[in-house]
Amino acid sequence: MRIDRLLCRLRFFKSRARAQAVVESGHVRCNGRRVGRASLAVGCGDVLTFPLGRSVRVIELTALPGRRGPPAEARACYRELDPDGQSAIAAHGPGVRAPARKGSDPK
Repeated sequence: MRIDRLLCRLRFFKSRARAQAVVESGHVRCNGRRVGRASLAVGCGDVLTFPLGRSVRVIELTALPGRRGPPAEARACYRELDPDGQSAIAAHGPGVRAPARKGSDPK
């Protein structure tokens, strides 16, 4: 199944066009590799990493949805690998500042 269609059917994005835009912007990873095209085929066992709002979601596909059904049906098709957002990729939220460089003038 195409990755854009999957993200829409799993109800992460409201429309397939929005899912396509996020995938083609290069912000989605499949099994650790950056995805640049919305037509990438994904299947059961693949791990997807993508931004959603102010967080990063990391999921493993357990089944492919047959339709865009109710949320409970969509949640049955994947498993959250980082439910609390504690991974290194998701740890840099809006309130986290980068450390100052040595020798810089703190103004």
